[in-house]
Amino acid sequence: MEYKNPMQQPRIEKAVVNICIGEGGERLGKAEKLLQTLTGRKPVRTISVSRIPTWGLKKGEPIGCKVTLRGPKADEVIKRLLAAREKRLPASSFDENGNVSFGLSEYIDVDGLKYDPDIGIMGLNCTVTIERPGFRVKHRKIRAKQIHEKYRVSSQESIEYFKNNFGVEIE
Repeated sequence: MEYKNPMQQPRIEKAVVNICIGEGGERLGKAEKLLQTLTGRKPVRTISVSRIPTWGLKKGEPIGCKVTLRGPKADEVIKRLLAAREKRLPASSFDENGNVSFGLSEYIDVDGLKYDPDIGIMGLNCTVTIERPGFRVKHRKIRAKQIHEKYRVSSQESIEYFKNNFGVEIE
């Protein structure tokens, strides 16, 4: 899609790579090691918000880890993860705000990562947020404002962005 104004051009705001284990302890440490190997950044633990007795979850217990990437590092990791999926995404991966989420069932599909017996087999999820320049207005601390509907990134624009920049096929 051609844009007359460079401020209309969509861009990747951030990419979040996430592994949810559902429990703390040794497996969570292995997940953190995997994310650090994949991204080169130190992961942050995610904490459970509510108590679910049937799953054995307590409020405030660590259940997963995530890494947020921005800029060229986000592009690099997204390319590696999409290559592991053979550059194919279903149309249902794109939401109405232009965000994209996809997962991998095994990390060994990613180029450059070999099976580590200490980690075992583990999957991961990636969520990519796409927005236009100027969306800071929505998130700033002082005088935050809503973004009008016509300035939001649609799912179709997001699909076009992924096709043009990453060579993704949509199923």
